[in-house]
Amino acid sequence: MKEAKLIEEFTTEQRALLPKVQLKNTFQIDKIQLVAGVDLAYWDVEGKTYGTCCIVVIDFSTHEVVEKVHSYGEITVPYISGYLAFRELPLIKAAAKKLTLQPDLFLFDGNGYLHYRNMGIATHASFYLNKPTIGVAKSYLKIDDIDFTMPENREGAYTDIVINNKIYGRALRTTKNVKPIFISCGNWIDLETTTDIVMSLVNKESRLPIPVRLADLETHVKRREY
Repeated sequence: MKEAKLIEEFTTEQRALLPKVQLKNTFQIDKIQLVAGVDLAYWDVEGKTYGTCCIVVIDFSTHEVVEKVHSYGEITVPYISGYLAFRELPLIKAAAKKLTLQPDLFLFDGNGYLHYRNMGIATHASFYLNKPTIGVAKSYLKIDDIDFTMPENREGAYTDIVINNKIYGRALRTTKNVKPIFISCGNWIDLETTTDIVMSLVNKESRLPIPVRLADLETHVKRREY
């Protein structure tokens, strides 16, 4: 299928899902027991692209790993900026089906509401996982040529990312003297809770929340294996 046709089809689906996004909590934060990090990695072999999705589940209180699953397969959807979810969802769904434990919340290495059409991977995937989601990006996705404001150099400092008078996400400094990350609601969660949860999952080993960092590390392991 030609790219223009794919973009038309993908855009239609994103726009249909957007009214169903709720940037408010559908859970009680003190009831959260398990949280999961999700990340993907890709590589090419003989002209074909393959990928792996790794999901790492940790105990929200102790931060101990309680389950790890992954999926693997050939990637058939081309990379199109702004439509990454359609490339990644088949592997995400395949990995999630292998979970024997059910996380209360999923954190993605990628964007959620901070997206051209407010439908980044964390937001889009929520409809298939049926759980609240958070987007955690290492780099900034510039939308409508709007830059972010650098937060103060202290742990927990943040600045809202405002585009067309709407808050899309936050630039969050999780660690002093380390560059910020870019967080956004995925779905069924508000931005204040998103910020609190991300900060509660950061330790001295990384600026990323623990489950996202562990999922990222796991993708490197699986890529080497395959």
